[in-house]
Amino acid sequence: MNSSHRNPVILIHGIFDTTAIFRKMSAYLTQQGWEVHCFNLIPNYGFLGLDRLAAQITDYVDRTFPPDQPIDLVGFSMGGLVSRYYVQRLGGIKRVQRLITISSPHNGTWTAYFYVTPGTLQMRPTSKFLKDLNQDIDLLDQINFTSLWTPLDVMIVPASSSQLPVGQEVQLNVLFHSWMVQDSQCLNKIAETLSAPVKTSRHITDNKM
Repeated sequence: MNSSHRNPVILIHGIFDTTAIFRKMSAYLTQQGWEVHCFNLIPNYGFLGLDRLAAQITDYVDRTFPPDQPIDLVGFSMGGLVSRYYVQRLGGIKRVQRLITISSPHNGTWTAYFYVTPGTLQMRPTSKFLKDLNQDIDLLDQINFTSLWTPLDVMIVPASSSQLPVGQEVQLNVLFHSWMVQDSQCLNKIAETLSAPVKTSRHITDNKM
C-alpha cells in the first residue's frame, strides 16, 4: 500500500509499560506502510501526573516533525488519557488528525485505588483531572476519534469506562487488557481506522493552557 498519503503514527504506552509492548503493533503497521514512532514515557509508574507526561508528547513531536506535519496518535490504557490531554490541552488538536485509544479509562478505573501516585490519582473515577478533560469532550469531534475496548477488561473497572459519547466506539471481545495491543482483530481495526479519510472541515478550537 502507498504510504505517501499517510500520517506518521505515534504509539503511546500505558502505566508500567515501555515501547516494548508495541513490538507486534509497530511491526504490523510498518509492514502495512506506516511510519511508526514510539518513545518511553518517563517515569512509567505514575510518579508524574498525566498532564506532565503529555508534555513529553509535545517535546517529542516538536523535535521530530516539521511544524506543518500532521500526525496520528494511538494510546494504550493510560496512554490514551495522556494522548487526550495533549490533544485537548496542549495544542495537539492542531496537529493530530486521528486519535485511537485502546482500553483507556476515560471515566476512571477503580483499580487506580490500589496504587497511590499522582498519575493513578488522576485515573480515579472522581478525579478533577478526568472531570476537566471530559467537560469539553466535544473537542474530539473535530478529529477522527476512536475508542477500542473490551468488555472483558479487569484492569479498567468497569470496562465500560472506555466508552465516550463522541467519535467511534469499537467493542472487541479480547480476553485480557494487555492482549489488546497484539490481538489480530484489534490490529486490523487500528489499520482500518488509520486509513479512514480525515474530516474535511475542521474548525479547530484551541484550549491550550
